[in-house]
Amino acid sequence: MPNLKTSAFSRLSSTTLLGAAVILGMLYFGRDILAPLAVAGIASLIILPLVRQLDALGINRAAAAIISVLLVGACLVALAVVLAFQLVSVTSDLPQYREAIQEKVESVRAITERPFARLEAELSAVIPQPVPELSRSGKKNSHAAAAAAAANATPTPEADTRMSVRGALRRLFALAWGPIGQAGIVLVLLVFILLEQESLRERLIRLAGLTEMSRTMQALGDAAEGVSRFFFSQFLVNLAFGLIMGAVLAAGGVPHAVLWGTLAGVLRFVPYLGALASGLMISIFIAAIDPGWWLALSFLAFYVCLEVIVANFVEPRIYGHSSGLSPLAVIVSALFWGSLWGPIGLLLSTPLTLCLVVAGRHVAALEPITILLGEAPDMSHAERFYQRALAGESDAIIRDARSHLQKQSFAKYCDQILLPGLALAALDLRHGRIETAQQERLRGSVSQLTEVLTQTPGAPRSLRRRREVPLLNSGVGAHLRELRLARLGRWQGSLDVPLGSVVLCGGLQGERDDLLSELLVHALRVSGIDARSITLDQPEDERPDSSKAELVSIVFLVYPTRERLDAWMAVVGTLRSNLPQALLVTIRPSFFNEEVDAATVKEQVDMVLSSFEEGLALASTHMRPAIKV
Repeated sequence: MPNLKTSAFSRLSSTTLLGAAVILGMLYFGRDILAPLAVAGIASLIILPLVRQLDALGINRAAAAIISVLLVGACLVALAVVLAFQLVSVTSDLPQYREAIQEKVESVRAITERPFARLEAELSAVIPQPVPELSRSGKKNSHAAAAAAAANATPTPEADTRMSVRGALRRLFALAWGPIGQAGIVLVLLVFILLEQESLRERLIRLAGLTEMSRTMQALGDAAEGVSRFFFSQFLVNLAFGLIMGAVLAAGGVPHAVLWGTLAGVLRFVPYLGALASGLMISIFIAAIDPGWWLALSFLAFYVCLEVIVANFVEPRIYGHSSGLSPLAVIVSALFWGSLWGPIGLLLSTPLTLCLVVAGRHVAALEPITILLGEAPDMSHAERFYQRALAGESDAIIRDARSHLQKQSFAKYCDQILLPGLALAALDLRHGRIETAQQERLRGSVSQLTEVLTQTPGAPRSLRRRREVPLLNSGVGAHLRELRLARLGRWQGSLDVPLGSVVLCGGLQGERDDLLSELLVHALRVSGIDARSITLDQPEDERPDSSKAELVSIVFLVYPTRERLDAWMAVVGTLRSNLPQALLVTIRPSFFNEEVDAATVKEQVDMVLSSFEEGLALASTHMRPAIKV
């Protein structure tokens, strides 16, 4: 049987949960320190390939790090300066659109306020509002108080000018100091991380332990490669988005199309909020310069459609494939890190989550993160088949099986997916881990799958129709045999065939042996082998005529279980005497770990194989194909 993996969540304890809560608290309350450090660390992974290229050219490591940071910083500053000058030129052109802007503002205000004003008037007509009466003394006192407040609040022109200049400078300094200070801290950290890159790597190896050096190096390499792939993919997507927007705006005759296209591409590096800001900004500008509304609304509709396509179809697949994260994980990580660290967390959400997913592949405590957020869950095809069968998803199982059969044989599908999945079901059933409803869904899914896959093309429609009730009563294998008997006759084909051209597949009476023998029969028949199934311990009057024994060249026996080993050995002895010329072969798949030891069985048969594919290869080389399905 396949080894069942220990659940990742079963290893969680109260200490682990407490540690996770402490880490979340540290991430939230220490964001002022951790966020710049994270930005510098991610930036170092992006710049590191450039540093290595310069180092390979013979430049000193420290000089290569500084040159790389200066080059990247210069590119970013140049881009920011170009955008700033372009924005200044746009603002200088806005006065000529002042009248159009005022008209648009008034029309929007009228559209938005008119329904509410009408609703208020209708409500006032139905429910009259009481008007409070004030005494004359109260009115005088209120007027006097208002006049005094206005007199006290009116500053002198000179004081107003000084306060406005000081306030403006103070606010400007406060706004600029935060980003400039954060950028300076990130720049310093980035330089030192690049300079100490090898030292930091050695420290991480020592923390993990020298015995884990290979795994630690693999984790660091995976993280660096994943972050680089993600940002490169993001750069390509945003570049294409900006080029498309710039081309559309230029075709529509919108001024400064290059600026708006660049802005649309650059702001998309800020997930979600950047795309929203760029779309609103460009729409407002188009509405200001265009006398009507058609151009602005058309652009807005195109922008929304393009953004929906890119955000929901292109990005999840490209980013997920390039970063190793599932499409849902990209969105969940943005929500998580954005709530912890704000815009910086939103920007770094995917790289940070990617690092955690990579770490989870090598650290047992972080394995649940990898399972939940990784690109593909660590589940084999057999395990996926089994969980779908438990859920009764027959159509999905059949669709997946047909997809596999387009690339591989039915025997290989049985060896790799169907039989291992049934072995998992047998193990759970033996230990009482499957409920009655799940057993019914499992049996129904397996019945529909095997009946669909073992149908013969061109068979009568009445025979190809799904018949679930007889199947559930008699077993999957017995039902498949009934279908073939109804189609081919009592002996499942003619007995007037060349000598040694028939292969028998059989086992003892029971649902397990019936199903395995029927699956093997179909795997052989689709390859042109005249295979027929037989129940080895059936009554004498139901067996083929002994005079036809020379037609059989190989007998494939279902591998026995411990409980029925004596009956199986007795049947094998009978076959030896009745079919002395036939080769007796049994198939013991590698996942049949609880069955009888191979050495005991090998004494009774001529050959013990390990898969249906080996059986198919043996039958194909031992005899000439005699039928065509």
